[in-house]
Amino acid sequence: MTVSWSPHRFSGGALALDVANTVVLRNDPEKTFDRFADAAEIGRFAGAASVFRAAELAGRTLHVADAAAGRARIVALREACDRFFRDAAATGSGAAALLAPVLGACAAALEDHDGRLALWGSPFGGSASPVAFEAALAISALSLLAPERLARIRICANCAWLFLDASRNGSRVWCDMAVCGNRQKAKRHYSRHRTPARENRHD
Repeated sequence: MTVSWSPHRFSGGALALDVANTVVLRNDPEKTFDRFADAAEIGRFAGAASVFRAAELAGRTLHVADAAAGRARIVALREACDRFFRDAAATGSGAAALLAPVLGACAAALEDHDGRLALWGSPFGGSASPVAFEAALAISALSLLAPERLARIRICANCAWLFLDASRNGSRVWCDMAVCGNRQKAKRHYSRHRTPARENRHD
């Protein structure tokens, strides 16, 4: 199934979190599905991410040489990131046992990366050339290990996606207020108005 890589799909606030969120409904074993099950979607995601993550990527585009060949490493890094960042968001600290697979997967993703990384500011700055998707994913994940960023990772109260809370007071609970926030508001509204109606039918 072809995916519409709309702005909502990039509600994570960082490339690594957007990729983690390509597994939908992780908290529902009966409904969960993987948007990267079709390797072709990796290339399409990368194209959309080049636009929607332009600020993080410092304007560089993402390049996918062979999605089918690279899928296993991309998925391995995605799953390691999801486990570590989800646990950190839930507990308020990073588990060493979960961090080790992230670092190993990042190292594998960076093996063939021949570019240089900026040491301060934007890690993708200093070059205008395309960057390999795997390498960009690893760089994004590593940048989230900075304490001030790690402390801002949240789990959406509606869809359970991971997102980086950039609000001033760090109080966001939805990955996307226009989607998940409104859905929860609608549920609460329905619940408030549904209960009296049921009671009236039994009078």
